[in-house]
Amino acid sequence: MLGVLIGVLALGAGIVLMLKKAGPSTPPSGRLAFLFGRGGGILLVGIGLFMLASTSFVFVDADRVGHLKRIYAFKELPPGRIIAMDGEKGPQAEILGPGFHFIPLVRVLYDFEEYEVVTIPEGYYGQLTTLDGNAMPSGMFMAPAIPDDEVGDMLKAEVFLTNGGIRGPQETVLKPGQYRLNRYLFDLRLDEQTNATVIPAGHVGVVKSNVTQPGISCVEEEVSASEVSREALTVPLVPRGCVGIWKDPLFPGAYYLNRQAYEVTLVDTRVQTWEYKGGYTKRIIDLSVDQQGNIQQNERSVNEPVPEDAADRAVFVKVEGWDIPLELRALVQVDPENAPVVVGSVGGLVEIENRILTPAIRSIVRNVAGASIRVPDKADDGTLVEPASFTVRPTRVLDLIENRDALEQTIEQQIKVEGNKAGVDIREIRLGEPAIPPELLVSRLRVQLADQLSTAYERETDAQQKRIETEQARSTADEQPRLVEAQIAVQVANQREQERAALGRAERQYLEELARGQRAQVDVLGQDRVALLQALEKLLTSLERKPELVGLVGKLVPNTVVGGDGAGLAGAAALLGASIGGQTAPQSIGAQPGGAIRSTGQ
Repeated sequence: MLGVLIGVLALGAGIVLMLKKAGPSTPPSGRLAFLFGRGGGILLVGIGLFMLASTSFVFVDADRVGHLKRIYAFKELPPGRIIAMDGEKGPQAEILGPGFHFIPLVRVLYDFEEYEVVTIPEGYYGQLTTLDGNAMPSGMFMAPAIPDDEVGDMLKAEVFLTNGGIRGPQETVLKPGQYRLNRYLFDLRLDEQTNATVIPAGHVGVVKSNVTQPGISCVEEEVSASEVSREALTVPLVPRGCVGIWKDPLFPGAYYLNRQAYEVTLVDTRVQTWEYKGGYTKRIIDLSVDQQGNIQQNERSVNEPVPEDAADRAVFVKVEGWDIPLELRALVQVDPENAPVVVGSVGGLVEIENRILTPAIRSIVRNVAGASIRVPDKADDGTLVEPASFTVRPTRVLDLIENRDALEQTIEQQIKVEGNKAGVDIREIRLGEPAIPPELLVSRLRVQLADQLSTAYERETDAQQKRIETEQARSTADEQPRLVEAQIAVQVANQREQERAALGRAERQYLEELARGQRAQVDVLGQDRVALLQALEKLLTSLERKPELVGLVGKLVPNTVVGGDGAGLAGAAALLGASIGGQTAPQSIGAQPGGAIRSTGQ
C-alpha cells in the first residue's frame, strides 16, 4: 500500500512539473531551472508508473492455481453468498491459470493466493463439498450427481453458481486425474476412505443407495428368493438410481461410488464349503496281534476340536439309543440374481449361514438319521435285485457307514428346499466318518482281523512251499551235469548189458552149432582126426594173428614130405608133428599104403 501511495505522489508531482511552463519574462537562469524541473517531472512520472505497474500483475506457476480475494470494492456480497461473481468484495469466482496476468492494481485491490493443482491418484476418488450455491432441497442430504459430460463445466465456479449448483456434499466425485479447482468454492477430501469400490472376480456388489438420481421413476418391487415356495424370503428392491437396495447387483470391476451416497456389500458367488466337524471326544479300540497270533485290544480316546474355519461343530444324532457325532460337509452357492435378496433379508451370506441354514441343517440331519431310511433291496449274494425295489425301515447305527448314500440323498433333498427359501443353492451334502461307539465295531473288526490272519497264514504256507520247490529246482539245476552223466552211464550200462546178453546168446548159439558140427565130424572122421583138425585150425588162427610166425613155414615145407593116397589128415598131422618136434633136418615123410607115414632126411 505504501508503494502505491509513493507511486501516486511521484506520478502527481511529475505531472505537475511537466505541465509547468516558463513565461516570456523568465530570466535565463529561470529557464534552466524550468528545464531541470521538467526532466525531474518526467523522472517522477516514470517512477510513479513503475510503482503502480509493479502492483498490477501476477505470475502463476505451472502446477499452481491463482486465487483472488478482493479487498477494496464498492459492492458488498449478497447475504448468504461467499463467492463474488461481479467484482464484489470477498473471494472471487474467477481463478488464474499458469503464466503472467496483468490486472490494474491487482496487488492493491486483491489478496493473491496460490493453491496446488488437485491430483487424484489411480484407485481413489475425490469427494467434493461446495461452500456456496443454492440451498439443499428438503429431504436431501447430498446434491444429485452431475453427468460425466457436464462435470468439466461444473468445476468452473461461475458456471456452478450460475446454473443452480447446490451447496453442501456432492454426490459427484472426481475420478483419477488433475483438476484446477476454485478452492474457495470446492472443499476436497482425499484419504483412505475415498478409495474406489472394487468388486473382485467371483463376487457381486449389492448397492444400498441413499440418494435418488433425477428423472428416474422409483417403484419398489417385492422380490422373492424362490418362486415355488411361499415361505421364501421376500425383500423390497428398487431400480438402479433410486433410494434403497438396487435390484441389479454390480458385477466384477472398479466403481467410483461416493461412500456417503452408496453402501456396497460384497457377496461371494463362488461355491462355498461349510464343514460341521469336531466338538466331541472319539473313543477308539485298537486291535493288535502278539507273537503267538492272539488278538489283543486296547481302548483310547481322542479329543476332536472344532476347526477355526468350520461352520459349526459336528451334529449329534441318536440312532438305536446311541448318541453318535456325525460330521458333514455342505457345498453352497449364491446366485448373483439372489444376492440382493440375501443382503436385504439377513445382511449377507454369513448371516444366512448362522441364522438360517446351520440350524436347518442340524435339525434335518438329526431327523433323517434318527428316523427311517429308504434302502435298495439286495439279493442273498449282495447284488441289487432287478427290477429295483426299496424298503423303508428304521435307521440302524451301521447304516451311517453301509447306507451313507441313501442318507445323503434324503438330507440333501430336504436341505435344498430350505436353501431355496433363503436364496442359496445347496449343491451337495456329504457325510463324514461317524464316531460310532467302538463296542459296536470291535466284533466285526475281530472277525476281519481273524480272516486276514487266516489269509496271511495260507499265503505264508504257499510261500514256504514255493520256496521249497524253488530250492529243489535250484539244487537240481546245480547237480544237472552230474545227473546227466549218471543218466548217460546208466544208459551205457544198459546198452552194454544188452550187448553182452546178445553176444552171449550168439556165442551160445555158435557153440551149440559148433558142437553139433563137431559131433557130425566125429561121426564121420572119428575122434582123433577131429582133435587134430581143431589143433590145426587153432594154429592157423595163431599164424593169422601173429604174422611173424609165417617165417617158420619156409622151414617146415621143404623138410617134410607127406606121401600117401591123399586121403585123411595124415599130411596135416605130419606137418604139425614136425613143427612140434623141432626138426631142422630135411625129412621126407611118405605115406604108405594103408596110411603109414615115412620120414626122410637129407
